[in-house]
Amino acid sequence: MANNLLLTSILDANKLIGPNFLDWFQNLKIILKQEKKSYVLDTPIPPVPIVDASVEDKEAYEHHKDDDNQAECVMLANMTPELQKQHEHMDVQSMILHLRELFDKEGRIEKYEISKELF
Repeated sequence: MANNLLLTSILDANKLIGPNFLDWFQNLKIILKQEKKSYVLDTPIPPVPIVDASVEDKEAYEHHKDDDNQAECVMLANMTPELQKQHEHMDVQSMILHLRELFDKEGRIEKYEISKELF
C-alpha cells in the first residue's frame, strides 16, 4: 500500500495541465502497471455479457469494468478541474484518445523546440 501512495503522489505532483501530457501519461502507465491494470489503456471493455453467458464471462466483464473505473478515477483526480469536466463521462480509452488529440502533438512540438534550443 505504501508503494501505491508513493506512486500516486507522482501524479499528484504532476497533474495534467496540457503541455505535460507525455510525461503525465508515462507516469500514469507506471502506476497502472504497478496496479496490474495497464491493460485497460489498450483493451476496450468487452460488450455486456448476454443473460445466459457463463459465469467466467460475466466475471471477466465485471473485472475489466472495475479496473477501467479505477483507472478513470486516477486519471480524473490528476487533471486540472477544466480537463476533469471535459472527460468525466468518458472511459479510459476515450479519454486517452481525446487527450492525445489535444496535447500529444503540442507536447512533441514543445519538446522538439526545447531540444533544438539546446543544440
